[in-house]
Amino acid sequence: MVFLTRKRSAIHRDIPDLRCVVDAFELFGKKMCIMCADIAYSRKREYIFGPVPSRRLGRSLGVDLVPFKTCSYDCIYCQLGRTTNKTTQIKEWVPIDAVINQLKAKLGSKPDYITLSGSGEPTLFSQLEQLISRIKDITDIPVAVLTNGSLLWLPEVRSALKSADLVVPSLDAGSSQIFQYVNRPHRNITFSRMLEGLVKFRNEYSGKYWLEVFLLAGVTTPETEINRLKTCISAIQPDKVQVNTVTRPPAESFAEPVPQKQLQTITEKLYAKAEVIADYNDVHKQQEFSARREDVLTLLKRRPCSIEDIAAGLGLHRNEVVKYVEELSSEGKIEARPQNQQLYYKALI
Repeated sequence: MVFLTRKRSAIHRDIPDLRCVVDAFELFGKKMCIMCADIAYSRKREYIFGPVPSRRLGRSLGVDLVPFKTCSYDCIYCQLGRTTNKTTQIKEWVPIDAVINQLKAKLGSKPDYITLSGSGEPTLFSQLEQLISRIKDITDIPVAVLTNGSLLWLPEVRSALKSADLVVPSLDAGSSQIFQYVNRPHRNITFSRMLEGLVKFRNEYSGKYWLEVFLLAGVTTPETEINRLKTCISAIQPDKVQVNTVTRPPAESFAEPVPQKQLQTITEKLYAKAEVIADYNDVHKQQEFSARREDVLTLLKRRPCSIEDIAAGLGLHRNEVVKYVEELSSEGKIEARPQNQQLYYKALI
């Protein structure tokens, strides 16, 4: 193995620490030959990840349709960090044939859902309607779309989603001021446009419509903002409201979680069919998920690593790593520490 190392800077934060890759090689016998970190990250892109244990979807097989952190929002709570490409440009960001071919190879993993989500906003993908149609041609596994809902005011986006079995858009604010503060949207997206899109989609869509409401302590928890959220939710009339808060290190340190008891109290006020998103169900106990978590923990016992380091070292998609890191953190087995404008995770046991 030949390694060319270079010092990581703020410009190269996404380049993996090669020491973590070496540790993974020694621990797990990965067959890697890396000339440098740039070459390691220019390898064939994987558009399919998982299955991963999902709190709401069980075994979720993820589909990544846009480049990392390509999004119409730059949410202060995002666990993937700040948006690097804030856009409303809808185009074929990834080759649809490659996505389908990779998906076919993963159908044997028997997921509960095929989930269009990934590392950015999936409705920015111009071939979304065709993709859903082609997925349904090859499998009966239901298709879910996790979207921030920011582009549903566009008729072509609403049309593209009509064949999905489940769509889960987000509503993080009940007023324009809080919307701008929390979601930091692209300049083309206003609060009224966003809300209009959520309402129109409900009126046109016949599938399951679940609305995620993400609450932040001191920002969307005051009574006045809760009442505004209630008004918006009543206008949308989703099948279900799922209330969430910060559980992973957010993009901004000032994005604070809502305590569990308060979260439950607010949930009961918001909507008759509202629930706090449940903790992981028994799906996380399945052997394949337990083994991967143990690999992550074993690597972190050797040295602190970032999400990118773990992904590179274990050959996992970054979204899979986020899931396992979240659970290990909640169990008190690892902790996050900021260093050089990036979070590193360290084992505590």
